Amino acid sequence: MRKTRAKKRILTPDPKFNDVMVTRFVNGMMYDGKKSVSLNIFYTALDIVEKKITEEPGIETWRKAMNNVMPSVEVKARRVGGATFQIPTEIPQKRKVAQGMKWLIGYARKRNEKSMPEKLAAEIIAASKSEGASVKKKEDTHKMAEANKAFSHFRA
Repeated sequence: MRKTRAKKRILTPDPKFNDVMVTRFVNGMMYDGKKSVSLNIFYTALDIVEKKITEEPGIETWRKAMNNVMPSVEVKARRVGGATFQIPTEIPQKRKVAQGMKWLIGYARKRNEKSMPEKLAAEIIAASKSEGASVKKKEDTHKMAEANKAFSHFRA
C-alpha cells in the first residue's frame, strides 16, 4: 500500500457542453488515449438521441439516463467469524457516478447495433426510459442489497 493518497486530478470540462461529467464519461469510454475519437463517438451518439427523441436536447436525455443508472446502495463482502456476509452499504456520490458510467458504457458496447455511436445512443435512450441492461444492473444491485438487509448490523 502507498503512504499517501493519490491527489485528485482536476478535469477540464469538455469543449461542447462545458461539463466535467461529460469529460469523465468520455475518459471512461476512451481506448489507447484516443480522446478525440471518444469525444466524436459521444457527440455523434447525442446527435442520434436528439434525432430519435425530439422533445429535449441529447445532453438532457444523457443526464436523465445517468440518474436512472446510478445505484444508491451496494453489497460489500465482509468476513465475520469464518463466514463471509454480503453487507449492504450506501455508496458515496463519486462512486455512484463512476458505477453508472461504467455500466452505461459496458452495456452499450455489448449491444448489437452497427457502430459505437448507435450502440451508445440506443443504451442512453433505453436508460432514460428506465429500461435496458444498465438499469437492470442497478435494479439487481438494489435487490441484492435488499435481500441482505438482515446483515446490515455487521457494518464496520
